[in-house]
Amino acid sequence: MNSNQKVYGYIRVSSTDQNEGRQLEEMRKLGIPEERIFIDKQSGKDFNRAEYQTLKRMLKDSPNSLLIVMSIDRLGRNYKEIVKEWNELITECKTDIKVLDMPLLDTTKYKDLLGTFISDLILQVLSFVAEQERTNIKRRQEQGIALAKAEGRNLGRPKAKVTEEYMKEYQRWKNGEITASQAMLNSNTTRTTFYKLAKQLESVNN
Repeated sequence: MNSNQKVYGYIRVSSTDQNEGRQLEEMRKLGIPEERIFIDKQSGKDFNRAEYQTLKRMLKDSPNSLLIVMSIDRLGRNYKEIVKEWNELITECKTDIKVLDMPLLDTTKYKDLLGTFISDLILQVLSFVAEQERTNIKRRQEQGIALAKAEGRNLGRPKAKVTEEYMKEYQRWKNGEITASQAMLNSNTTRTTFYKLAKQLESVNN
């Protein structure tokens, strides 16, 4: 790593409940300042990610910097988009890129024609694998949903129903015997559910 280069780190996890800790620890071990580590908690299907776009603007303003990512699928999971973005970072931003778990994907080392050819080849293969993995995950999810529907399983929230307990408290509320808040508490329903069921009953009775 060139001591004169500004070094940036990019981290991505697929959702807000996933932990970026392992990637962040690796970036810190490399001595990357916290203000130059960018984290997105978002799908890798495209590059419309707030932190990544901010990072890219900073790289354009700091040519000859180095961008470090843990693995190619942390950069993204869309084959064509990864290759396109990689080339833009190198040519437009004039940025070196280093992928930690794939040493051959290191533009600081392999700048000759053969090295560039090998890097490009590996990039395309890994990008393709990353996209195939995303496609397979999506297919498995769709198959799981289809199977659940075929078996009659309800995947969404259970629909609220008018129970005897609800009817009792609803009538007391309508008769002015108790407040709506008391009726909700007694029938163990949320405000939204209480009024939703009340609206259903009233539409039937009208």
